Amino acid sequence: MSNFVDYVKIHCKSGHGGAGSSHLRREKYIPKGGPDGGDGGRGGHVIMKGNAHEWTLLPLRYTRHIKAEKGHNGMKNQLTGAYGEDMYIEVPLGTIARNEEGEIIAEILEDGQEIIIKHGGKGGKGNEHFKTSTNQTPRFAQPGMEGEEGFVIFELKLLADVGLVGFPNAGKSTLLAAVSAAKPKIANYAFTTLTPNLGIVDYRNYKSFVMADIPGIIEGAAEGKGLGHRFLRHIERNSILLFMIPADSESHFQEFKILENELKEYNPELMDKDFLISISKSDLLDDELKQEILKEFPEDRKPIFFSGVTQEGIMELKDAIWKRLHGEGENL
Repeated sequence: MSNFVDYVKIHCKSGHGGAGSSHLRREKYIPKGGPDGGDGGRGGHVIMKGNAHEWTLLPLRYTRHIKAEKGHNGMKNQLTGAYGEDMYIEVPLGTIARNEEGEIIAEILEDGQEIIIKHGGKGGKGNEHFKTSTNQTPRFAQPGMEGEEGFVIFELKLLADVGLVGFPNAGKSTLLAAVSAAKPKIANYAFTTLTPNLGIVDYRNYKSFVMADIPGIIEGAAEGKGLGHRFLRHIERNSILLFMIPADSESHFQEFKILENELKEYNPELMDKDFLISISKSDLLDDELKQEILKEFPEDRKPIFFSGVTQEGIMELKDAIWKRLHGEGENL
């Protein structure tokens, strides 16, 4: 079973509001008595909370129902009933919640951020509120209101500084393993990576950035072909994109255009993202072949050569990524 889950559907129910009290004062030293009932407590909310230490929805995978506590009933002496206990659902940063109609109702982007996705029912009013000049001792109170209930779809879109985009076997996992402590599965066949991987990349002067290895895209992914379609959503949340074209590709620029087109077909707004182009597995190339590849690309889209195996060009690639993330003026 994969330890990465990015989509779950859960039935959520907030707490029912507590009923108001219809208690009447009957102390012997208060001869006229009168209403004395307190209000009911609010039902518990169902709250979505960001947790920077989580990176998958796996803890929610086998959760089918989440229910908050009912509000407590009002009491005598006009005491309001206690609120029902809220129910928290901790999710990774980058998680969105949708209702059954597919509309986004919440989005978590910060650690500790809390958003109510199902509001608890309002507590009923005690009989004190219903006292009038003609009805000095009302013997009724308002019942609590039902809380909100329904299915909620949680969908995770990874938050990373740079996302790796490429066909299967482009060397994305090899690069991530070379520059971070991540241990992605690496093998010489397509679709080795079946789930996204995140890694913290160490940079100069104790700086760092987050890199995401997204499962390989194939031509037609935006239409649902291959594994890439499911994980295209994770590309949306990356600050910049690193297109990776393997050195042994038959047409490097054409491969880049196919990848670019798949992103455009999936979400045209992805074209507004800053990006870099790289040629992986450059240990397979000599200087003459590198020059031939450079000629394939326009002047403003020249690729960076690197090898995750020999570490050739890795520092230059990190420098280029850092500059894109923080501007050309950033001291390296």
